[in-house]
Amino acid sequence: MQVTEKQYHIHCVEGDVGRYVFLPGDPGRCESIAARFDNPVHIGMNREYNIYTGYLLGEKVSVCSTGIGGPSAAIAMEELCKVGADTFIRVGTCGGIALDVLPGDVIVANGAIRFEHTSMEYAPLEFPAVADFEITAALKAAGEDLGYRTHVGVVQCKDSFYGQHSPEKSPVYYELQQKWEAWKRLGVKASEMESAALFVIAAALGVRCGSCFHAVWNQEREKLGMEMPMTEDTSGAITVGIEAMKRIIEADRKEKR
Repeated sequence: MQVTEKQYHIHCVEGDVGRYVFLPGDPGRCESIAARFDNPVHIGMNREYNIYTGYLLGEKVSVCSTGIGGPSAAIAMEELCKVGADTFIRVGTCGGIALDVLPGDVIVANGAIRFEHTSMEYAPLEFPAVADFEITAALKAAGEDLGYRTHVGVVQCKDSFYGQHSPEKSPVYYELQQKWEAWKRLGVKASEMESAALFVIAAALGVRCGSCFHAVWNQEREKLGMEMPMTEDTSGAITVGIEAMKRIIEADRKEKR
């Protein structure tokens, strides 16, 4: 590939971003995350990649949207690493699977089911998609200390949003429905689309990554006629992500990382 001054997709050079980066999917969510920074600056936007940089506790931090799904998230992580990032927290949304997950709850992923393809280009399927332990612990502690209903567990990642929500329309409906039943029986907390790829790529690149989510709704509760008030207010997950990153920054300073 031709060498360019800026990273091809995110249009950044070294110095544009901090080592600590938040990864929402939605470009529109970046401004609200950057508003939690000190002195945020809009670095730029290209395609689905909207980037702001500012400071937390005096350390340079950034937020970069990834768009939907593993392929675009992989590009973001690869190119951010090339310009100096090494610690990532995905802050996104998910749909609950386990019946104890209510809309508005915060989900912290300690691992992800690789029901997608992007991660296959980084590691064989036998390799697990596991979140960084320190980031996971920081997210869990932040969620609990801030008073949010916080769940820690495995999330399912897929490439097709409607494969989850309208599986009966697919010619391979039988496989989708059987796998979904397996996720339920295994106690999987929620479904989303990026963490499996990010966790595996982080392992391949030797960097740190964790994830937390705002549960938008729970289709399994809906099927049973249980309480299911849909909510798209992601401020709770953002607050937890910001607090967790502060804890990571403080821990890194003590360890002089």
